[in-house]
Amino acid sequence: MVKKVLLFGDIGIDDTIALIYSFFKDEIDIIGVVADYGNISRENALANVNYIRELLDIGNRVIIMGGAENPMTGENPKYFPEIHGEYGLGPIIPPEAEENEVVENFSKVVDIINEYKDELIIVNIGRLTSLATMFILYQSLMDNIKQYYIMGGAFWVPGNVTAVSEANFYGDPIAAQIVLKYARDVTILPLNVTQKAVVTPKMTDYIDQVGKLDIIKPMLDYYYNYYKQIYPDIRGGPMHDVVTLMAIIHEDMFTYRTLPVKIVQQETGVARGQSIADIRPGGPMEEKDKVRPQRIAFAMDYKKFYMDFMTTMSLQQSD
Repeated sequence: MVKKVLLFGDIGIDDTIALIYSFFKDEIDIIGVVADYGNISRENALANVNYIRELLDIGNRVIIMGGAENPMTGENPKYFPEIHGEYGLGPIIPPEAEENEVVENFSKVVDIINEYKDELIIVNIGRLTSLATMFILYQSLMDNIKQYYIMGGAFWVPGNVTAVSEANFYGDPIAAQIVLKYARDVTILPLNVTQKAVVTPKMTDYIDQVGKLDIIKPMLDYYYNYYKQIYPDIRGGPMHDVVTLMAIIHEDMFTYRTLPVKIVQQETGVARGQSIADIRPGGPMEEKDKVRPQRIAFAMDYKKFYMDFMTTMSLQQSD
């Protein structure tokens, strides 16, 4: 059965690879994309979505919307060109989006939810500001969503911004807490699994040889070159966002636990944005501390990831 997906993301390198993967995957139907600030600016995220849409000749069947420009913390966002490149696609400079190619009206999200209702799956692979805004403005409407899949958090493994915090939750911990408080049927894909979903240089070279998209290799090479400077032993670039989309169609690829989760809200310090799962058998004892349990992926079958990624990104490109 085809999964109808509304995607929220900041559309850097791994987000772009996730979009390409989803557009080649028959089981996934991307209805719309909300382009947010995050690793890059919202302006660049919008340009990148339009570029990929045109490159793959998708036309206007995917609605593109401008999301948040800044986090709910009120801070100016910090971008990461050293990881994703100046524009978010490594060394590639996409053309600027034409004015008529982008739906700036964020309320278009409401129309999409009303049209698809309990068929719709929301996948958030960037900061959670725009998604949290939907819960603030339209909480009852959001109860119609079938499922939520969120890339974020790090549970008893190192973070990628601080020693304990992952970038999406760290970037706007207020928004992350709002989403986890109100969203129903949430699956979290944390660094525990996404950091293991690596694409090696050999995988990249093979995709480049047999595929027809010449933008994949320069993006993935740029991405991996950054990671191997920080983690010398890493075998490839981690596809955090691809594996989050895979989760909606590959239930057997992951091992899950369902636990209450809270996000540390402090403004500064190493613990900001830390995702804390309560593993006590009875959960929080005091009512004020009780939060909605979330399904968290703690292990991933790499072989299944490898087979699906390589088949989708190489063989289907040659059709």
